Amino acid sequence: MLAARELLRRMFDAAVAAAQPSLCLPPHLPPRPRGRMVVIGAGKASAAMARAVEDNVDGPLEGLVVTRYGYAVRCERIEIVEAAHPVPDAAGMEAARRILEKVSGLAKDDLVLCLISGGGSALLAAPAPGLTLADKQAVNKALLKSGANISEMNCVRRHLSKLKGGRLAAACYPAKVVTLLISDVPGDDPIDIASGPTVPDPTTCEDALAILRRYAIEVPDRVRGLLESGEGETVKADDPRLAGIETRMIATPQMALEAAAVVAREASVSAYILGDRLEGEARDVGTVMGGVALQVADRRQPFPPPCVLVSGGETTVTVRGTGRGGRNVEFLLSLGIALHGHPGIHAIAGDTDGVDGLEEIAGAYLAPDSLERAWSKGINPNDSLANNDGHGFFEALGDSVVTGPTLTNVNDFRAILVAGDGGGHR
Repeated sequence: MLAARELLRRMFDAAVAAAQPSLCLPPHLPPRPRGRMVVIGAGKASAAMARAVEDNVDGPLEGLVVTRYGYAVRCERIEIVEAAHPVPDAAGMEAARRILEKVSGLAKDDLVLCLISGGGSALLAAPAPGLTLADKQAVNKALLKSGANISEMNCVRRHLSKLKGGRLAAACYPAKVVTLLISDVPGDDPIDIASGPTVPDPTTCEDALAILRRYAIEVPDRVRGLLESGEGETVKADDPRLAGIETRMIATPQMALEAAAVVAREASVSAYILGDRLEGEARDVGTVMGGVALQVADRRQPFPPPCVLVSGGETTVTVRGTGRGGRNVEFLLSLGIALHGHPGIHAIAGDTDGVDGLEEIAGAYLAPDSLERAWSKGINPNDSLANNDGHGFFEALGDSVVTGPTLTNVNDFRAILVAGDGGGHR
């Protein structure tokens, strides 16, 4: 069998590779229209998606997509703009304004090809009338710290936007709109990918208010007033402007997990996908998964070792400390504490976009001796977890996983390798 660390890293790399736009986008391209073809988009993968479009579509083409700083890809016919993520900035707001300008005044024979991937909520920053960029930034920061899940956060974001919640598709009318999606959300619901700029929204302003109340999130008076008045309502399914839209899912977390599982099986290790939508507090998920891994190692249930337990989804972190995050390293640190240094269990966890939280670090690797090495350096794992400092913990051990911009995003990847009993639990 491959060394544990090498096998787990190969699995992570395979998950990322499976969602590369150059591979997954071309089969979903629509035929050229009789009129103009305008390409727009937003997300961490949007620039790579735009390049895949240029490489596979001949003839006149125009457009603009916005991606995260550092994620630009050279294109000839489609303009690439970079902006901030996860908290929006002025560059994202200007890009949103220009995208709206590009789709205004189109005709029925025109086609808008919309390229959407995770991260688009922050990158496509278009405050609703009466709101400012500062308002959006304040709400975004509060949501990120609240412990709200991605669906709840995006519900609030949709109702504070000029483009999300179907508004961008409505602005393209009467042109035909085809949206190609790379999913980064549990369940792959299009309304939650970049807050659904081209699909109808079943949620309401009251739903958004309920989320703010649930997590005791303080927002500017202008934000609350917009929601309470109903003026922030989104586009619904019966709106005739959305009657002809097409939405195509081209890459999902499940596809990435399956690609990783193939790598394990080729190395003669059984792989079991536990789910592509595991949610909850990262530290709680880590504790639970630790219990499952110990049952496999010590009781050979529900699977005999050697095997690898693979999962995806998007956990949350309620920030209470002053550490550097993010959710994957918090999961991994909690998992390590639950495993108590079991000698036969290794793990990796990382965000497939290459950025876990606010750090340019994808995630980390957990070895059986990680906690022991931390103690030898004077680092208390429990204190690191309490301080939300997973990045600091694993960086000190030299176990961070750094990929650089991956140019895609299909959510988090977690793999726990149970190599055997390792001589028993200790």
